[in-house]
Amino acid sequence: MNHKKLKYRTGFSILLLIMLNMSLSASGQNEMENKEMDNKKDAVPGEMENREGFETAVFAGGCFWGVEAVFESLKGVEDVMSGYSGGDAETASYYTIGSGKTGHAEAVEIIYNPDILSFKTLLDVFFSVAHDPTQLNYQGPDVGSQYRSVVFYTSEDQKMITLKAIEELESTKVLNSKIVTEVIPLDTFYPAEDYHQDFMKLNPDHPYIQYWDKPKIEELEKKYPDLINKM
Repeated sequence: MNHKKLKYRTGFSILLLIMLNMSLSASGQNEMENKEMDNKKDAVPGEMENREGFETAVFAGGCFWGVEAVFESLKGVEDVMSGYSGGDAETASYYTIGSGKTGHAEAVEIIYNPDILSFKTLLDVFFSVAHDPTQLNYQGPDVGSQYRSVVFYTSEDQKMITLKAIEELESTKVLNSKIVTEVIPLDTFYPAEDYHQDFMKLNPDHPYIQYWDKPKIEELEKKYPDLINKM
């Protein structure tokens, strides 16, 4: 075997893969930036929904398109909204948080029925499918503090359940690196622009969705088949 040719082909393949990843990430971001230039309006803070019989969970785990789609697939989930949380700025929009200077993270608000789906189960899906909790300030091709991993707890119970879940997950050593997920109280959740809502459902053939988010749904179906909402 010609080892020089093998080395060249391997290096060339890696270069092609890197270029593909960058292209897919850029195509998604450029499309959103073009839309956002037409709509730089800041989001209005959302009010926590207190639907009778339902509870709320708020997670941040990278680009909210795929995270939203994962949780929308679960039995017992009434609604999922993409948005922004965790920042010091008094307003938030895709355009402003993109700088990484407002402190906000892309997040999802999940309205769920605790009689069907527990908060602990939501955490299990969050940590094992929706994102990689060991990646600090990035997820996949998306880099910046706006893509950090966060559990925004809405009660002391959620806080304690989250801390215990992280401790148990780290003790199993299933993950190769330390979990970097922040566990902080929810302050304000800003709903994202309309074109971000249900993005995967409405744009299933988008290159970013096909490459980065569709595999998450496939992994969800593989790991948690009994949790999938078949309707």
